Amino acid sequence: MSYLPIEDYGVIGDMRSVALVGKNGSIDWCCLPEFDSPSVFAAILDDHKGGFFELRPAADCHGRQMYLTNTNVLMTRFFGGEGMAEVLDFMSIGREAGGETEQGARQLVRIAKAIRGPIRFRLRCQPAFDYARERHEIEIAAGGSSAIFTGSGRTLVLKGEQPLARDEGSGAAAEFVLESGQEAAFVLRYGAGPGGRSLSEEPIDREGLLRETVRYWRGWAERSRYRGRWREMVTRSALVLKLLTFLPTGAIVAAPTTSLPEQIGGVRNWDYRYTWVRDAAFTVYSLMRLGYTEEAGAFAGFMQARAREGAPDNGPLKVLYGIDGRHDLREETLDHLDGYRGSRPVRIGNAAAGHLQLDVYGELLDAVYLYDKYGTALSYDTWVQIERMLDWLAANWEQPDQSIWEVRGGRQDFTYSKLQCWVALDRGLRLARKRSFPSEGFIWLRERNRIYTAIMEKGWNESRGCFTQCFGSEALDASLLLMPLMLFVSPKDPRMLSTIARIRKELAADSLVRRYEIGKAARDGLAGGEGFFSTCSFWLVEAMSRAGYLEEAQLLFEKLLSYANHLGLFSEEISLQGELLGNYPQALTHLALISAAYSLDRSLDAG
Repeated sequence: MSYLPIEDYGVIGDMRSVALVGKNGSIDWCCLPEFDSPSVFAAILDDHKGGFFELRPAADCHGRQMYLTNTNVLMTRFFGGEGMAEVLDFMSIGREAGGETEQGARQLVRIAKAIRGPIRFRLRCQPAFDYARERHEIEIAAGGSSAIFTGSGRTLVLKGEQPLARDEGSGAAAEFVLESGQEAAFVLRYGAGPGGRSLSEEPIDREGLLRETVRYWRGWAERSRYRGRWREMVTRSALVLKLLTFLPTGAIVAAPTTSLPEQIGGVRNWDYRYTWVRDAAFTVYSLMRLGYTEEAGAFAGFMQARAREGAPDNGPLKVLYGIDGRHDLREETLDHLDGYRGSRPVRIGNAAAGHLQLDVYGELLDAVYLYDKYGTALSYDTWVQIERMLDWLAANWEQPDQSIWEVRGGRQDFTYSKLQCWVALDRGLRLARKRSFPSEGFIWLRERNRIYTAIMEKGWNESRGCFTQCFGSEALDASLLLMPLMLFVSPKDPRMLSTIARIRKELAADSLVRRYEIGKAARDGLAGGEGFFSTCSFWLVEAMSRAGYLEEAQLLFEKLLSYANHLGLFSEEISLQGELLGNYPQALTHLALISAAYSLDRSLDAG
């Protein structure tokens, strides 16, 4: 095997986990039963021992991919000298979301079809349990109707409409011929313990499963209120965000992968399969703009439960949580895996869980404020939790922290963190006034005003003519493009216009924007470099559209859309060569795309 470019993958899922499906028909990443469970397929992190599930024509061919309209059902089309074929991939929607599958029976469905045949197909399923740390046993049922993999107290059952045989090692394989128009389905089912074997006895209802899954995704997509320009890209981004929600709790993962590098061969490889308060709050904000308030309510419930859990050392909230709400996300390296194209280390867990990042309060309170405005009015019990957070923040906002980019070079007075502290207190004051909730309004108002003055006096660098990354610093930071978006300053304020101009000059290359300039004034405590940060690029578009640079903003936005892969998906970063880097697909990028499209479309309509 060899590594595919990150952009050569499509993603499927069921709001509990996802699978990455390559143009070559290979599933090279999947964690079961949930986003942050140990992987069963991880060839994207080690192409020799990571594990994969391949289904494709046996002859040489090239693949192209598309989604069935307004769904997360993926079609990979194969073209070769012998004819044409398709493989349809999806994870079936469970009964709790309106489908027919029992909650405990996780199903990944693959349907091979010959379009112009005959076509000889090849299937190979080589799981590698627990990030390829655990050996497993395989049993082929009589007649080859199913293959049962057991290991790590888990069971995977591969059931097929074509006979399966034992492959080299502990894998399963099949070769079969389909005539034009013929189909063959294979279903990979997940179960816990020996009881999972009963899954091999269940029939394959491929038509029913496909029908229910398509119906669910199209019904959800059609609820969007967005009718503006770039609707197809906005809808795809919304479908990605929905795919990254964890249905049982309302949590939203930052990305479904771990350790896809920000620089090929580099060490900036992180595990994003958790719920960052910041990313999830921004996601809720973007979905609410499209009319999806149900997801906002589910996330609000998740966060309310976290706020009741007591105050850790760094404040009432942690930076990130497990999708089940757990706090213990200790970071460790998997040294037995080579990493994507040799990019080591491979990490699971994330040490940022122990950071102090004061900005999360502003991002969360802004989302809560909008949910109260456009969704459901806040309850008193929710307000009690908010009041406790803001009382703590009013007394602690002057602490240095590690801020949005989670630097590992020590705490500093990040301007962006102070901005979001201002946002938190501002939105708290607005909520208290609107709902007549009891509060320490005078203290919040006093501290909000102190923050504003501090940013204008210490976050502004007169000689540079811009807001800077930290108080007293000369380093630029693209996160400050959010200042007008957070209603801190007017988008046409001279200081903001000057900051935009400086960021375009020093951090941008046409439509692409870096977070900050590593190794100069900004030091983040990490070796190596990174690509252009996709989210910051969309923030620039929105800041420029609000500032009135509509023609330039539209051109930059449409250039950015050209960096999406063939399915409209974005990762965390983009390289100088235009390839996707970092964890994929990334929620923060897709929500920034939605926000930029919404703002730019509205500005263009207004003239």
